[in-house]
Amino acid sequence: MSRLSVLHFPNPILKEKSLDVVPPFETYQAFANDFVETMLAFAGCVGLAAPQVGTLLRVIAVDVSRYRKPVKGHGLHLLFNPVLSQERFLLNQREGCLSVPDYTGNVPRYQALTVEGFNLRGEKIRLEVEGFEAVVFQHEIDHLNGLLFLDRVSSLKTDVFRRKSFLH
Repeated sequence: MSRLSVLHFPNPILKEKSLDVVPPFETYQAFANDFVETMLAFAGCVGLAAPQVGTLLRVIAVDVSRYRKPVKGHGLHLLFNPVLSQERFLLNQREGCLSVPDYTGNVPRYQALTVEGFNLRGEKIRLEVEGFEAVVFQHEIDHLNGLLFLDRVSSLKTDVFRRKSFLH
């Protein structure tokens, strides 16, 4: 396994839409191993999307148990072709991103939703997520659609903040 390079804004790949992954998903095992290793290499990193490592495929990894504060979650999930549904309770949340390391921003996000996708074995996964975990899934799926959190803030002037410290 090897750690992949994380792209930073304004790299144009981060603004591209990702393609669906064609089964069998097991053929992506080597990429999946490197991808998860990359996420785990950054202390406190709770999610990663394939475009962030230069791969325009609909693949995300999420594990909110890595957050510095205890939060409710479902553990590590690597999902292919994830989709969101049944979104509820829109609130502003502060969030940051490995690909925008110097800033955080206030972003409107749903606080509860359903996420579906496929694991490496091709099994359909369905999760009911809420709170911080719901925010992370939305953030990562935005990457698959060529969106950064900066695209979702109401005002770059009032809702984006220079980060005091960032993930290394």
